[in-house]
Amino acid sequence: MAALDPVKPPKTSLVVAAAALVDRDGRLLVQQRPEGLAMAGLWEFPGGKLEPGETPEMALIRELDEELGIAVDQACLAPACFASDMLGDRHLLLLLYVCRKWRGTPIARHASALGWVRPVELHALPMPPADKPLIGLLEALI
Repeated sequence: MAALDPVKPPKTSLVVAAAALVDRDGRLLVQQRPEGLAMAGLWEFPGGKLEPGETPEMALIRELDEELGIAVDQACLAPACFASDMLGDRHLLLLLYVCRKWRGTPIARHASALGWVRPVELHALPMPPADKPLIGLLEALI
């Protein structure tokens, strides 16, 4: 992770909510960023930016519907951990929730591919820098 400079504050902040969707076998769903986007080809947890007026949970419910076509109830989103990193000249705050219950079957609406992996297998995947520190925490939680 990039070090935060206490003397030079970031120009803007970006808050992102993401989900560690856990299936009955203890595997996590990751999606691959499509060509044409920043960090194309990297694997990440599904989710996205908070829109004005949204809570992290509202944003995640919206994003999971848009990206994967699944419905999630707020009560099924358990706050798990977060990451803080610089993304260019912006400060990224990534809020990760664990979700074990949803309706529908995830499909890749905006991703190049989806994959179900065990937490330990995340270490071998190319992932955005902010996601990497979350792997150890997920291994302990799942």
